[in-house]
Amino acid sequence: MKSAPQDADALARGDRVNQLEQELMRGRLDRRAFMKFATALGLSAGSAAAIAQQAGAVAANQAARAQDLLAQYDYVIVGAGSSGCVVASRLSENPDVKVLLLEAGGDDQAPSILDPGVWYTNLGTEREWGDQTAPQRHLNGRTLKLAMGKALGGGSSINVMAYARGHKNDYDHWAAEAGDPAWNYDHVLAIYKRIENWQGAPDPAYRGTGGNVWVQPARDPNPIAPAMVRAAAGVGIPTYADHNGAMMEGAGGCAIANTTIKDGRRMNMAAHYLHPAMHRPNLTVLTGAEVQKVTLKGKRATGIEFVWQGKPRKVAAAKEIVLSAGALNSPKLLMLSGIGDAAQLKRAGVTPQHHLPGVGRNFMDHILLGGCIWEYNTPEAPRNNLAECTFFWKSDSRLDTPDLQPFQIEIPYASDVNAKQYALPQHAWSIAPGLVRPASRGHVELQSADPRARLKIHANFLSDPADMKALVRAVELCREIGNAPEMRQYAKREVMPGPLKGKEMENFVRNAAVTYWHETGTCKMGRGTMAVVDSKLRVRGIEGLRVADGSIMPRVTTGNTMAPCMIIGERMAEILKQA
Repeated sequence: MKSAPQDADALARGDRVNQLEQELMRGRLDRRAFMKFATALGLSAGSAAAIAQQAGAVAANQAARAQDLLAQYDYVIVGAGSSGCVVASRLSENPDVKVLLLEAGGDDQAPSILDPGVWYTNLGTEREWGDQTAPQRHLNGRTLKLAMGKALGGGSSINVMAYARGHKNDYDHWAAEAGDPAWNYDHVLAIYKRIENWQGAPDPAYRGTGGNVWVQPARDPNPIAPAMVRAAAGVGIPTYADHNGAMMEGAGGCAIANTTIKDGRRMNMAAHYLHPAMHRPNLTVLTGAEVQKVTLKGKRATGIEFVWQGKPRKVAAAKEIVLSAGALNSPKLLMLSGIGDAAQLKRAGVTPQHHLPGVGRNFMDHILLGGCIWEYNTPEAPRNNLAECTFFWKSDSRLDTPDLQPFQIEIPYASDVNAKQYALPQHAWSIAPGLVRPASRGHVELQSADPRARLKIHANFLSDPADMKALVRAVELCREIGNAPEMRQYAKREVMPGPLKGKEMENFVRNAAVTYWHETGTCKMGRGTMAVVDSKLRVRGIEGLRVADGSIMPRVTTGNTMAPCMIIGERMAEILKQA
């Protein structure tokens, strides 16, 4: 599916300029040729020159840095995802420190990354790790794929570009768990306001402008999106202009979604943070660098072993190593390095170096159902990221925070099982019930000491009965909204699931369950015996080693996790700069 109808010629010209820029950065095109081609495509000489200057500086700098790798850097960061890009950018603002960023994947310039309307085509490709769960007992024995980004930008390069900041209670809970008020909502809100370049209605109490992170409500949305906002209001869910403002301090509401899309193109965390910093002589970014382990001397982390360009390499860290490899690969690297539950490490063939039983525990993910689907009366083309309306609501009014986040999806969205069971029409739209405050917890473990082996992931989805109860309510609510009068002009018929009850409804949920790909929690921050990092994100009992990504969340945030992972990166940079 393509994104919103736009000026096709303008987009084609933009694509070609982007290709030329990448060729210039890689040394395949000289500056003179770039200027000639870019101006022929309609760019002004000034704009073309500015692009050429930036691209040339980045290309020359990174080529020089790669050819002259140092034996030691001040900071070594593993993973260029939504947290790692931030940490690398912020630390390299200090010209007196040397920063190395290692990313296992490639660059972020593939058309499938840049075009918001085809984001899903990255799934199952080299741009994600290909992890999957063990068979899930409570999902009728199904195995689910867990997409984690493998490119500059990490998950922000393959996700749906939905920008959800999280609920006030999320951050206040983190602060309580960590025993540190710097993680609370007030402090985090101040960071959001400082870094955002908000393009919606001005709201100085909640939104910032002039920062480096471009955020906007979905532009010119498919008409079914505002219709869903009206339908939600009709069933008692209040309407908001912005789901990241006052709405996320209370019981929830419905709104057009925030996105990180600019001029019809994805703005990932590499675009927001990393690319503008890659001209700095003190920042080295290596792609295709597969980290094997952290090296230790006693209880101090001293460096990293990795494979790059087919050769094993070692690099030392004078100050700190920061793991930002995500909620699967960060605990994996700790375990490969001998940090984790000693008995489990021995079973995998790894010699324990430091017993830390919480590594790999507390696995969480948001559940998304595929889903509730209606056939169009008259087909409407998907726009933007194909997901332009969402709501947050409580499955039980006694909860302190919304636990549901369904998303409207502008194509027929079904799980593998349900896609076979129901006859899906070509032209249809969905409301996918989502659970964003799961009670179920899982864990991950090594299958062997081989760094190339993937983890065994015991996700334990729906193992807590509370999650089934919440998702049944979510399906009922989505059906009520999808069948409301406000949606009738867009709905020829309900395709699935229909008015199921009892065990039939529960079986539908088990077959419909997939994930939001919001894997988190496996190196949780806290003070108890199962905490992996403390409030400063230091690995407990190990000097010189920190973790900064979604794995540190004591409890997953309410909503999409890209923006909170960015905040974790900002907090990591704050902490290290103050050290």
